[in-house]
Amino acid sequence: MGYRDSLITGILAGGPDKIAVVASDPQDPARPRSKGIYLLPNLLTTACLFSGFYAVVAAIDKHFDNAGMAVFAAMIFDTLDGRIARLTRTESFFGKEYDSLADMVAFGLAPAIVAYQWGVVRIAEYGHFWGRFGWLACFFYAVAAALRLARFNARAASADKRYFEGLPSPSAAAIVAAFVWFVSEWHEPRLVGLIAAFAVTASAGALMVSRFSYPSFKQFDLDRRIRFVYMLLVPLVFVLIAIDPATMLLSIFGTYALSAPLLWVGRRLRRAVRGAPAAGA
Repeated sequence: MGYRDSLITGILAGGPDKIAVVASDPQDPARPRSKGIYLLPNLLTTACLFSGFYAVVAAIDKHFDNAGMAVFAAMIFDTLDGRIARLTRTESFFGKEYDSLADMVAFGLAPAIVAYQWGVVRIAEYGHFWGRFGWLACFFYAVAAALRLARFNARAASADKRYFEGLPSPSAAAIVAAFVWFVSEWHEPRLVGLIAAFAVTASAGALMVSRFSYPSFKQFDLDRRIRFVYMLLVPLVFVLIAIDPATMLLSIFGTYALSAPLLWVGRRLRRAVRGAPAAGA
């Protein structure tokens, strides 16, 4: 029985109200239909990936200021690709996987390599132990970023969209890149500055895999009305960043990273104060 005969037989058997539309090829019914990918969000993800790759290249060439700017450019593209995908309803499983891979390069490997290229050779001059401490701190950061992204993907369906569990990898990358950018402006950071840089790198990695809750700002409504005075803060932030990019960006993202641990300590202290009289009684 041919394809046409089988289709007619199925229609007659099922009646006019149970006609099924057959979309597959009669010569190969099992062949899946080809699917494309959405151009705009994946183009922005590619720009994020390129920025992370350029940060690595700039660090290898000892241009640490360019490497820092490239990491921040990757953050902008990473923010835009998700928002554009949601606004245009072009979210896809492929886009999510591609975004995670790009994030690992831009916010996992790139900051670790930037810190390594900047400080490991210098700190190794103070002894073999310090050199090992430097590259292990960079490796720990890269592993923490991978674990952070894997945990985020595994819990994305059930997680509270208002908060991130652990410091987001773009923010951690911004802290490492801004700190290296900031310290690289010194003529010679010496051992104290080198230890501080790798301690910041390791701490950013630890905060990524922590269970501290950070606000995600995903629920921020761009269409709502705000007071005019709040709009003045936007150019003010840009002016401050333009005056001293490394210092201001380090201050902004450092404050964001420290906010969750400080709030957690504050809650613990308040509970201890409230429970002290009851325990004494």
